Amino acid sequence: MSAPTTTAAAAPMSKRKTLEALSGLLLVLFVAMLSSTVVSTALPKIIGALNGSQTQYTWVVTATLLTATATTPIWGKLADLFNKKLLIQIAIVVFLVGSVAAGFAQSAGQLIAARAFQGIGVGGLQALVQVAIAAMIPPRERGRYNGYLGGVMALATVGGPLLGGLIVDTSWLGWRWCFFVGVPVAAAALFLLQITLNLPTVRRDNVKIDYLGATLIAAGVSVLLIWISFVDDSFAWVSWQTGAMVGGSVLLLALAVWVEARAAEPVVPLHIVRERTTALAILGSLAVGMAMFGGAVFLGQYFQIGRGYSPTEAGLLTIPMMAGVLISSIVAGRMITATGKIKPYIVFGSVVLVIGFAMLGTIDHETSLVFVGLAMFIVGVGVGMTMQNLVLAVQNTVALKDIGAASASVAFFRSLGGTIGVSVLGAVLARRVSDRITHDLAAAGIPTSGGGGGSTLNLDALPEPVRQIVRAAYGDATGHIFLISAAIAVVGIVAALLLRPVTLRSSLDLPDTGRSVAVGADAVDGAPAFDEVSVDSAGREERARR
Repeated sequence: MSAPTTTAAAAPMSKRKTLEALSGLLLVLFVAMLSSTVVSTALPKIIGALNGSQTQYTWVVTATLLTATATTPIWGKLADLFNKKLLIQIAIVVFLVGSVAAGFAQSAGQLIAARAFQGIGVGGLQALVQVAIAAMIPPRERGRYNGYLGGVMALATVGGPLLGGLIVDTSWLGWRWCFFVGVPVAAAALFLLQITLNLPTVRRDNVKIDYLGATLIAAGVSVLLIWISFVDDSFAWVSWQTGAMVGGSVLLLALAVWVEARAAEPVVPLHIVRERTTALAILGSLAVGMAMFGGAVFLGQYFQIGRGYSPTEAGLLTIPMMAGVLISSIVAGRMITATGKIKPYIVFGSVVLVIGFAMLGTIDHETSLVFVGLAMFIVGVGVGMTMQNLVLAVQNTVALKDIGAASASVAFFRSLGGTIGVSVLGAVLARRVSDRITHDLAAAGIPTSGGGGGSTLNLDALPEPVRQIVRAAYGDATGHIFLISAAIAVVGIVAALLLRPVTLRSSLDLPDTGRSVAVGADAVDGAPAFDEVSVDSAGREERARR
């Protein structure tokens, strides 16, 4: 294969051009994340209008997560082979088509299919935005921009449920606008990126796409996620279905590893995944994803079912978490850019995340909202200091030509962890709620046969005594979910502590192995100057401050 050539030198963009391009990328990231969160409070009405079942209710969410997770590494590898801007635009078009199809769905089955197609675009956008930013901004400077990324994530995570509640509560809009609302925003982002985003194009001869590896990865992950979605509901944890699906997933992923080790252009380059920083960042992202997505997704349910608030009120009550993510992302990003150090902030954020989830682990249906808000704020601070910085730590260790695969690998495992967390913790919550409702109904002398109230979330249709029992069951059981999240997040602390202390480089690309290159004081506006940057055989940077 011939050496790659680029249409432009790998040099940092000016601040003005960076901000212009970043505006479109952030808009894309916002609408991609919003598509997953906006339906959370609207799903009961959506599924009710389409006469869907409880299984279909779950799959409206799972279908998007599944396809987004499975395709993330594929998009990342494509970004290392083809024009990144074109790939982002293709992902936007896929997302737009899926959104429109979901909005016009006439049955729950059609909605699930549309959401699965939409997830392909979401997976691309989530991976490619990180790749594009890495191609524009050196790691040392990227810290200050992570605040914007954290703010967008916080706004989409917390604002989505609030917006979904408002849409379904507005008679002249209706639930279909939960899917249509992202269309004009995505179209605007498509136009904005066309005129503002200009990235060097990597041109290579004899490019080979590892279709077999991509297929095996997607199939292995899909089977695993399907098992997680149905286990403990449609079949038991210990059953022939579990053995077949888990065994099949392990076999498919083992074959994928075998193929990737021999492929000329692997979708997930194993030499990158085996690198210490990448491996630890993947482990940390897996833990953070399981803890954050798996825990935070139940906050809206806690406020609505456990505490009796409306969807709109529940969205407002989660604002402290958004504030924590936004503030910590901005502050940590500025400090990382100023010092060039990243490990202390990841370690501190991981510890804070565990503390926040441990506090949420003590809540019940009568806990003070002030205490709940404080705990949510602390969780937000932990998320803001870890999630994007784990990606940044990996991007700092790889060459620009591998930035797509490396970034997508971290995003892939974070998304996988989140999906596993939602499914597993959801199953634990459902079991504890069911047991608690059955026990309390029996203690109150209320018959439990014929669905005595524990099988429905439509609390308005329940008698007052049963309604109070159901509320208390959900409110009290949710705390247990957050304790499990705290235990999972401890793995993130271990991974953060084992990260190698490094100083973020001020160049877009790694110098050639074993070669020193001069870095001028004016290479990046405002960045500290170094006499030289050298890279040893393991790819580690050694810097001598001027």
